[in-house]
Amino acid sequence: MSTLVEDNPAKHRFEILVDDALAGFTAYLPRGEVLVFTHTEIDPRFQNMGVGAALVRGTLDQVRKRGTTVVPRCPFMAAFIDRHLEYADLVTPEP
Repeated sequence: MSTLVEDNPAKHRFEILVDDALAGFTAYLPRGEVLVFTHTEIDPRFQNMGVGAALVRGTLDQVRKRGTTVVPRCPFMAAFIDRHLEYADLVTPEP
């Protein structure tokens, strides 16, 4: 199973492709240098396969490379960050 996480700025979301099929996304609201993440959704065909975690990890890795920060309003993303403290430094208060 090959995965690719990429930003789709026109739709304000990061998407994950699994074997070239759209498997899910995490939506955000851009606020300057801050991305406010509001919702994460994984297609039922790809649930319970680690795709959600791969999506959030890939998203946060790209955010780190850009030098931006996040507000994880989405419960799934917030829980991921709580379990993976190496991403805690990316979290910022609401703009």
